[in-house]
Amino acid sequence: MTDRKTAGSHGHNHGHHHDHSHGHDHGHSRFGLPDDFVEMRGQSKRRLTIALVLIGGYMFVDVAGGIVSGSLGLIAHAGHLLSDTGAMVLALIAMHFAGRSATATRTYGYHRLETLAALVSVISLSLIAGGILVESVQRLGDVSEVDGAVMLSVGSAGLVVNILAAWILHGSAAHNLNVEGVFRHILADLLGSVGIVISGILVMFLGWNIADPIVSMCIGVLILASTWRLLVKVLHVLLEGTPKHIDVHRLCHQIEDLEGVTLVHDVHVWTLTPGYDAMTAHVLIDPDYPGNLEDVLMKARSIAGEDFGIHHITIQVETTLAGCTENHHVQHLHAAVE
Repeated sequence: MTDRKTAGSHGHNHGHHHDHSHGHDHGHSRFGLPDDFVEMRGQSKRRLTIALVLIGGYMFVDVAGGIVSGSLGLIAHAGHLLSDTGAMVLALIAMHFAGRSATATRTYGYHRLETLAALVSVISLSLIAGGILVESVQRLGDVSEVDGAVMLSVGSAGLVVNILAAWILHGSAAHNLNVEGVFRHILADLLGSVGIVISGILVMFLGWNIADPIVSMCIGVLILASTWRLLVKVLHVLLEGTPKHIDVHRLCHQIEDLEGVTLVHDVHVWTLTPGYDAMTAHVLIDPDYPGNLEDVLMKARSIAGEDFGIHHITIQVETTLAGCTENHHVQHLHAAVE
């Protein structure tokens, strides 16, 4: 960040002042998590369990309907439901391990397992969509007879089940990539059910058997589009990108506006797991500042925690840049205010 204060003497002329202090604000026990985060995770686990029972139970109906009707749409949908149940089981396992306390060898715990589970969901969704597209193209050249009445009845039941499951997971999907991965599976299923209902109507009343592979192909394309959006989010977390809801430039400016602060540098803000963000920064204090450095540190932590919702905050207070070997990494912040 640019130095917007009058304390121009803070630079390298104070090498004899070398005071480093650290501030850690976790808002929880030493290896614990914030209460609201734990509560949100518990709620997500309960919702996932309910959705698993719904989807898993309906999967057997879908398989039977696909066999009886000879519909590619129902068979593809049943395969997708099988993938859904696997994704939900994986999500619940990841959430179980992610809830374990941090250790000396895994100081951030197992939070990233939830993001990795979301990545597995992305991969499985892509494979399913690819399989549906390939099979649909093959069916276009060899259209089979299907039972429209069975398709319509099974598809309608599936539509109700998927709407209910999507409604249950919707609230948690906004805060957890792991749950969002499952939620997108459910949305893809919902689209599949809509497609099956439409195909069933066209086959039943118009005799258009070709509607089955055409609608299946459309479903495959929609699944790929949904998968891409989730992949972008997952990669952003794995690459430790800045959370989209946090304006780093504004965060640094607010800290620099504190009395005694001349520069904020070596700033890093990232997401450990959606809903749980972390930050580290160095705060340079004017060595002639007469106030209490601990007060400045507390105010800086308050800005990061209360104004920007960051949970894990580590701030190093300095009175000189001498001996600071880190990459100050302020060029992009300069550009933002020029």
